[in-house]
Amino acid sequence: MPLGFLVIAVAAYFFGSFPTGYVLVRLFRKQDIRTVGSGNIGATNVLRAGGKSLGAATFFLDMIKGCSAVWLGGLVGVLLLPGEPLRSVQAVAALFAVFGHMFPVWLRFRGGKGVATGFGVFLVAAPLAALAAITVFFIVLYFSRYVSLASILGSASFPLFAWYVVHGPRPLVYILVQVAVAGLIIVKHHANIGRLLAGTESRFGARKTA
Repeated sequence: MPLGFLVIAVAAYFFGSFPTGYVLVRLFRKQDIRTVGSGNIGATNVLRAGGKSLGAATFFLDMIKGCSAVWLGGLVGVLLLPGEPLRSVQAVAALFAVFGHMFPVWLRFRGGKGVATGFGVFLVAAPLAALAAITVFFIVLYFSRYVSLASILGSASFPLFAWYVVHGPRPLVYILVQVAVAGLIIVKHHANIGRLLAGTESRFGARKTA
């Protein structure tokens, strides 16, 4: 791997690894979010454990850190990897930002499920596809009230939307990262999938864990 890619990957990982939900709940509720509700540091558990404002702030900041990692990764790529396609550089930054969110070194690699950060990275790297996928998320959430199901179907739909709406050069790594990130998000929902199949998953607005 060229040194430039390594620099971008490491920087994106640390961008993504900032544990937004954990920090916000520590600051404003004096709690460890990992001991509350489902134990997840993502926006859904923060919303249920810390309230709507903290949940919304977690989603927004997790999205912003994903956007920032890919945007800055692209800028660094122009300087360090002038011969590489921008989308290849963005893809590497996207993958490692999401990986950082899911497995943050600061929390012993116990992070979130990557939905907001995944949306953020592709809002820069494939904006129309990201907006289409988040639309699927909200439609599924509206009709089912299952955040997990909405996250799974929204993530699964993203590579399909990207295939049809992204124009211009599409390097192999760019396509593979889209599939990989969607797959990682789905795999991180494995416990939710089990509960969905068993009929025990909590609906949005309920007070049970998700």
